[in-house]
Amino acid sequence: MEAPSSPIRVALADDQELIRMGLRMVLDVHPDIEVVAEAENGAEATRLDPTAIDVILMDVRMPGLDGIAATEQIVGRPDAPRILVLTTFDLDEYAFAAIRAGASGFLLKDARPEELLSAIRSVHSGDAALAPSVTRKLMERFAGGPVELAAQVRQHDAVESTPNTPDSVDSGPQGADRLRSVHQGLDTLTPREREILVAIAEGLSNDELAERFFLSSSTIKTHIGRLLQKLDARDRVHLVILAYESGLAPA
Repeated sequence: MEAPSSPIRVALADDQELIRMGLRMVLDVHPDIEVVAEAENGAEATRLDPTAIDVILMDVRMPGLDGIAATEQIVGRPDAPRILVLTTFDLDEYAFAAIRAGASGFLLKDARPEELLSAIRSVHSGDAALAPSVTRKLMERFAGGPVELAAQVRQHDAVESTPNTPDSVDSGPQGADRLRSVHQGLDTLTPREREILVAIAEGLSNDELAERFFLSSSTIKTHIGRLLQKLDARDRVHLVILAYESGLAPA
C-alpha cells in the first residue's frame, strides 16, 4: 500500500487517559500517522471537527454516549471520518452493532501494534479491518440467515440492551424493505460482480482479488465501485454484511 502524501489524521476516543496516552505513543512515531485530537467519551467524539480527521479510534464502553451510538451519529454526516472500533470485549454483539452503526473496522485492544497500524491504513484507504476472531463470529452468526439472526439479536437485546446502543439489525417493515432493496440490487449485478462480491466476503484484498480473477488493480477498483453503487453500500465492510445477509456468500 502506498504511503499517503500527507499523514493520516487520527482522533482517539476513549474514557481512559492511559489508553489514549499509550495509543498516541504507538502512533506518533510513524511519519504517515498523526494524532490530531482526543475525546473522553462518545459525546465529545461527536463534537470533533470531521473535516480535520481521517480516522477515529473509538472505544465501545464509555460514560454517557457510548462508542456505538457515537459512531452512528458521526457516520451519518457528510464527509464523515472512518471509524475503527477498539475494545477489550471480544463479543460478537459489539462487533455487529459497531459495523451496523457504520464502523469500517473492529479490533481488540490486545492487537499487536503492527495490526493496529495496518488497520488504520486499511480503513483510511477504504478497505475493511476486522479482527480474525470477530470475522469468524460474524460468519457463525450469519449462518442462520437474516431471520435467525434477527431473533438472536432481539433475544440478546431483551437481556442486555442499553439505552445508547442501537439495535444490531432491522426488524419489521423497515428491515423487510431493506432486505428487499438489497435483493433488487443483487439482481442488477453481473456474474463477475457477484463473484467479486463473494470473494470480498471471504476477506480477499484488492491484490488478492486481482490475482484470483486475472484482472488489473484498476479494474478491481472499478468493480468494487460499481458494487458499492448498485448495492447502496457505504464501504467494503458493508459489502461483506450484505453478501452474508442475502445468502450470496456461504457462511
